Amino acid sequence: MDHVPSVILGLCSFTHDSAAALLVDGELIGFVEEERLSQEKHTREYPHRAVEWLLGEAGLAPGDVDAVAYNFQPARYLVESPAALRLTLSATTRSRAVPRAAGFAKVALRTQRRIQSLGRHFPGARISPVLHHRAHQLAAFAASGWDDAAVLVVDSLGERQTTTIAHGRRASRPTVRTVEAINDPASLGYVYGAVTEHLGWRRGDEEGTVMALAPLGDPARFRHPFARAVRTTATGFGLDPAYFPPRVLSSGYPRTSRRFIEETCGERHPSESLQDVHRDLAAALQERTEQVMVHLARRARLVTGSRRLCLGGGVSTNCVSVGRIIEAGIFDDVFVPPAPGDSGTAIGAAVAVHTDSGSRRPVSGVARTCYLGPSYPEPTLDLTPWPGLQQKVLGIEVAEFLADQLAHGMIVGLFQGRVEAGPRALGNRSILASPLKAGVVDRLNTTVKFREPFRPFAPMVLAEQAKEFFTLGQEAPYMSMASRVTDKARKHIPTVVHANGTSRLQTVTVRQNPFMYEVLRAFARRTGVPVLINTSLNVKGKPICGTPEMALDCLANSGLDALLLEGRWITK
Repeated sequence: MDHVPSVILGLCSFTHDSAAALLVDGELIGFVEEERLSQEKHTREYPHRAVEWLLGEAGLAPGDVDAVAYNFQPARYLVESPAALRLTLSATTRSRAVPRAAGFAKVALRTQRRIQSLGRHFPGARISPVLHHRAHQLAAFAASGWDDAAVLVVDSLGERQTTTIAHGRRASRPTVRTVEAINDPASLGYVYGAVTEHLGWRRGDEEGTVMALAPLGDPARFRHPFARAVRTTATGFGLDPAYFPPRVLSSGYPRTSRRFIEETCGERHPSESLQDVHRDLAAALQERTEQVMVHLARRARLVTGSRRLCLGGGVSTNCVSVGRIIEAGIFDDVFVPPAPGDSGTAIGAAVAVHTDSGSRRPVSGVARTCYLGPSYPEPTLDLTPWPGLQQKVLGIEVAEFLADQLAHGMIVGLFQGRVEAGPRALGNRSILASPLKAGVVDRLNTTVKFREPFRPFAPMVLAEQAKEFFTLGQEAPYMSMASRVTDKARKHIPTVVHANGTSRLQTVTVRQNPFMYEVLRAFARRTGVPVLINTSLNVKGKPICGTPEMALDCLANSGLDALLLEGRWITK
């Protein structure tokens, strides 16, 4: 670059999970997903609310932005168009060759137009497209704070890449070097999404529901079809197109084949009741996903020589697979950033442009932090739109008061501080409940979250006492890892233990979240257990509440007993 940019705006936009991040002289000012402000889950719209907040936070105007880092490179899509014609060589894939080539070319052109549109928002800025997997890699590695790590990114598709292994170096000026890459149509994210859709849930949104269903089924029933469909190789894996036909980037092309249906089951309509065959299919999919992820982790260890692993991409949100990698003992430490999916590439893209610019400024504010979005420390609450709600201002012992209400069985929404990054509520936009109360899980599922009864709830635990209840052996600050549990957990907190004997835990330290740390300590003094149920402050189909108004809507329209909003106790 001729000019070293000072103000860099990172964007994820126009695809799904739109988000924005802002670096000023290498320091991360903030990051937020647009859905937390717009109330539209997984929105693909340009994140104008997120951008407006970030610039306001930094005291800047659009004309002050020097560079806009976008999380895709359009030219990389074009490479797949001629490559797709190789599919004509096989009778199994021949019919998809031309539409696949045309689809990738169309997306390349569309992406280029989107980049040009960004220039109209920031006429003084240079628009810099960043390779999608590189943005994932840097988002994961920079967030770890480590000086050396293997970086494994597994998702559905980034331009052509679906899986990459990179070597990350230097915490202050993060760099990543891709060592190996797997291109589409070999895609683990594509398979998981295809089966999610086949089972009647929304692809790109409800893969977690399938993961939760999996422990209720028997993987042996469909183990062999998945072993044939998703084959491991010495350097990774490949897909059998007889089961999962090659991707076409346009609608109307099914992701599963007739053979897949013949060897498993027909498509389930969302209104159809769940049968054993659906549970067994979910179980086999999850088992194969875990096997391939562990296989890829071993490969990452071999080709990088690093003793630490960073994970990124949508498939890394599969917390059970992450737990399996940790259990395998391949690495000394495993790290998943708070926003491992596409939204987090807004941070990674911005870091890429900063490091490529030659700036001597170190990257700061990215490592080991998750509370990066807007806060509303002294909101003026007009409850007129919610006539059934009433509020009172609490005194100084807010943590003690909240712990007492939870110990007595209340289910409480918590809205405090800055919005979390990523798909998990981490104590700032949470719903909290006691794991010791009978029926609390049923209440949460049926009257608060309005979701499937088999879905488990996650525990948050004081980090220094986690080993009493969980066997993970490392901190899990972002609720991204599933851990097996101890006998003490099975005895005292079975409500947070899923059917497969694991929990997706969040460990809490005083440095990470001082308020939640005090609430957990206060709850432990009352009950003897330093564990709370923690789920996101939202109902099914809605994003996590980013604004006070969204939180008040959640309280008014769900079975929540109360909402603690910045020191205000709001009840019905």
